[in-house]
Formats: sequence, structure tokens, C-alpha cells
Amino acid sequence: MTDRQSVTRPHQPDPHVRRILERAELEGVELIRFLYADHGGVIRGKAVSRSRLAERLTTGIGHTVAMMAMNMLDQLQPVEHLGPVGEVRIVPDPTTYIPLPHAPGAAAMLSDLRRLDGSPWDACPRTFLKDAVAALAAEGYTMVAAFEPEFTLGRRLPDHAGGPDRLVPLDDTLCYAGTGFDTAHDYTIALVKALESQGLRVEHYHPELGHGQQELSIRHAPALRAADNHVLYRETVRGVAMRMALWATLAPKPLADQAGNGTHLHMSLWDETGNIFARDGGVLESFVAGLLAHLPALTAITCGSVNGFRRLAPRSWAGAYAVHGLDNREAAVRICSPLGETGEPNVELKPSDSTANPYLALGAVIHAGLDGIRRRLEPGEAVDVDPDTRPGRYPKLPATLDEALDALEADELLMEALGPLRRAAYLAVKRSEAAAFAGMDARYELFHHLRVF
Repeated sequence: MTDRQSVTRPHQPDPHVRRILERAELEGVELIRFLYADHGGVIRGKAVSRSRLAERLTTGIGHTVAMMAMNMLDQLQPVEHLGPVGEVRIVPDPTTYIPLPHAPGAAAMLSDLRRLDGSPWDACPRTFLKDAVAALAAEGYTMVAAFEPEFTLGRRLPDHAGGPDRLVPLDDTLCYAGTGFDTAHDYTIALVKALESQGLRVEHYHPELGHGQQELSIRHAPALRAADNHVLYRETVRGVAMRMALWATLAPKPLADQAGNGTHLHMSLWDETGNIFARDGGVLESFVAGLLAHLPALTAITCGSVNGFRRLAPRSWAGAYAVHGLDNREAAVRICSPLGETGEPNVELKPSDSTANPYLALGAVIHAGLDGIRRRLEPGEAVDVDPDTRPGRYPKLPATLDEALDALEADELLMEALGPLRRAAYLAVKRSEAAAFAGMDARYELFHHLRVF
């Protein structure tokens, strides 16, 4: 074979790429969405046609750097190096390829944002979590995690007075009530099937306290997969609802007079012998102490919206106090008792919701917990009462997004972990959201959060 013949021979995709291409053709997929989460916590992306998929699996899709300075109202913020000049690539992770059951003809892959030369970009949230996972691994640990989301199901209706659309909840049934199961049954079964078909193993489901409020949790997974799963979960919850002429929102407080939607974050540390929290109380306590030490700053990321702090109030089971306790659902950090003889102990972070970017939230939590382990911090007394019944004894968490952002800026560890570009962009985006909603009434705030999340 001559050199010329060798150069002009058609490119043959590697076996892994070929399997994805074969699946896409067999399953009738026409568009493949490359998804990422931005600094506003919004799930965004671009889609490629099946005919160009083989090429784009390698090159990614071109993307302006400016999108990582966009807030949840699609308002671009003035952040150096994140303006109209500059380009990155949305590069998919082929191992995450999955057809979307709520969008026939479409599939998705979770993606990284990379520089033109293929190297990691400083503003990529998924890379931030990967780096945090690597820091854990360097200490001999892996993390297993799960997001535990709540959402509100109803119908989005226009306001006859010309105001923002309003959300009318599906029902007004009681918490855990049998009638609540029946009212949402068709939707719930469709959602379970859609999640299971994507490899998200459903654990539990029940109708929750608020009108139209649902809680459906999925099985834990390694940290990166857990964050990827939550992106797919959010997309699926909303997508299934839309196809049934319903509206689902994971916003923390879509209805001002109803219970808020949390997304509690469960986690445990493991090594080659098993769950470290099950056998080493010292590591568990130091990890919890790290969370508590950085918790005011963490809330700027794990409850990353104005609406999130509407939910984060005492006596609402949201964890508004920076304390920990065994099975204490008013403590910010709950130590969960194992279920049965085969259950595994884990730590639950309650000040967490679905307006957060899951990659930034989980990555920041890892850095905080690891700091506690490295410095052998102690968490103090475990609280076995509702902390709000003892005024002044326990520290409250920030009451507003601005207060939380102040705490984040003052937290040297988390600011260093975020890095110059990411922290500048995140603070600018979140400060702009706080300012945008400060001059508006509650209806405006509630509408935009239930619309976006």
C-alpha cells in the first residue's frame, strides 16, 4: 500500500465509538444532547445530529466562553476572560451515553468544557468535581453519594391579571397519604420507568408534605456518577411532566405558602475494605467537623439561589442551624442510622437543593470534609433536639444568598479550591441574581425559579 493510499483510507472509528453509533441507529436517535451545568445551576447544552456524532465525540461542539458568565435570567455578567471573545468545546463523556425516554429520537451525554487543545478548562464544573475526587483518592478514599430530591408537580397556568404564570399544584393531599399516591400515580409510574431505563435505580417514592410535592430517590453511586445522575434526574422529572401536559419544578420554594423542595445530599467514604464511616468514628467525626467549619460558605454553593434561602428557615426540616445530630432532621448535618443489618451509615447534608450545580456542590463538600479529616477537626456536641427551641445557643446559617456569598468569599479553603476564574464567575453570577430579585416582588422570584428549575 502506498503512502498516498494510506492517507486517503476512510477513517475507522474505534470500537467504543462504533458501539454508540450502532446504538443511535438501532434506537432511532436523531439528535444527541451534550449537557453541562452552568454557574447559575441551569442545565444547558447543544445537540449534534447522528450523522456528525462520530466526529463530535472527539472534537466536541464549539461553545462561547461567555455562557459560564450567564445567570439564570440569561443576563451576561462582566467577568474577565468570559466575554464575547473566546471559545471552548463541549466534549461528551461517551460512557454516559443514554437515549432519553421522555424525548423519543433524542439521547444525551454528560459533558466537560475543554480548551481548544483538549485540556481541562478552569471554569468547567465537572472538572472541579473530578479534581475533588482525585484529592480524595490521594488520601486513600472514594466517595459514594446520592442526591435526594423533592419536586412539585402541577400545571403552569397564565395569570388572568397579566402577571407571571402561576403553578397550580396537582393536589392538596396530606403527607404520605394514600390519596397522594393515587393522584400522581400515572406520572410517577412513567417517571420510574424513564429513570430505570437510563440506569438510575429507584429506591423510594412518596407524596410529600407540600401540595403537589413528590419525593423520589435513586440509588447511590460514586461521586461523579451521582452528580451525572442528578443532571439526568432533573431533566427527566421535567421532561416526563411536559409530555403529560403537566409542569414539574425542583425549585426550592415554588409556592410561598407550601413546604420547600430540598435535595438532601447523602455521602459516605470508602476504601478497598468497605465503608470507612462504619468502622472509624474518628474519620466520620472529622468529616462532619469539616462540613460544619465551612458550612456558611458551602450554602452559597449547595443552596445557590435566592429562592433556596426562602426554603432554608428554622422549623422547616431544612437544616437552618450549623449543627449535627443522629437522625436529627432539623440539624444541617444529619448522621443517618443504617437501615437493617446490611445498611451502611452515611452523612446527610440538608441545606442543599436543586438550584445548585451538582458538580460544584459535591466538589465543595468533598473539599470541606477532607479539610476536616486532614486537620483532625472535632464537630462538637451532637444536638438531639430541634435547635430552634434553644434560642441563641446554636449558630444559624446565612439567611440570604448575599450573606452566604460573603461567607464564601471569606472562606480561604473553598476560594482556593474554586480557583481564580471559577470563583470570579460564580460570585459575579450569583451576586447578579441576588441583585436582580432584590427589587422584585415574590411572585416574580417564584415564577422565574419554577420556570428554570
